[in-house]
Amino acid sequence: MLQFLLNGLVFLLIGFQLRDILARLAHDQLPVPLMIAYAALIIAAVIVIRILWVIPATYLPRLLSKSLRRRDPYPRWQHVAIIAWTGMRGVVSLAAALALPLNKADGTPFPGRDLILFLTFVVIFATLVLQGLSLPFLIRWLGVEDDGTIEKEERQARLLANQSALAQLNHATEPDAPRLEALNRLRVEYEDHIQQLRSAEPEKAGAPLRLFSNEYERLSQEALRVERRTIIKLRNEGAINDEVLRRIQQDIDLAEARLRRHQ
Repeated sequence: MLQFLLNGLVFLLIGFQLRDILARLAHDQLPVPLMIAYAALIIAAVIVIRILWVIPATYLPRLLSKSLRRRDPYPRWQHVAIIAWTGMRGVVSLAAALALPLNKADGTPFPGRDLILFLTFVVIFATLVLQGLSLPFLIRWLGVEDDGTIEKEERQARLLANQSALAQLNHATEPDAPRLEALNRLRVEYEDHIQQLRSAEPEKAGAPLRLFSNEYERLSQEALRVERRTIIKLRNEGAINDEVLRRIQQDIDLAEARLRRHQ
């Protein structure tokens, strides 16, 4: 959130200055066609140079390093094309331009500062509009789709984490009966999680990983709704006070949030 606020503040700052910048440029009698030509050349250079840099930077290291190819194979050219195209400029460019001093050491105005600020604003606006708005069409045109890698990695990570936790629990021992009972219940819960993760079919790309089965979630939600109705009834009948109601409701809310997190 703070990053978005700072970005918006910088854009507002340059927006407030843009009118004065244009007025000073007009006072300097800088031809508008020349300013447009400068802006067009810089925009083209920014886009083309990024494309020419991203492609060799992606493939050349893999071409020269066999170990890198094994660890990180060649990406599809469609993915590289998207990365090369998404070179939108933003607050860093504005901050660099605004960092230019107003005057030189001898007190005279810094030469070309207004033109640099104008060109920076135009380049940022053009790349955000041209490249940003065209990105969805480019992705569809290249036929790039989510392959579900994130979901697969999440499933594998959860499985390994649960297996490690269960291994730790299997080595743990408790001297008294209440602690031993809690330990056994926790082992059963982790074993159930592992079974669900192992039996889960690969999820659709972009869909959250389900840790519990649909039937388990449905029955759990129904049971929690019954619990909630019961404690509210007990409070209304005077069997429990509001403080007890809030404590139990907090536990029910946490249980419901845990279920919703995996839906």
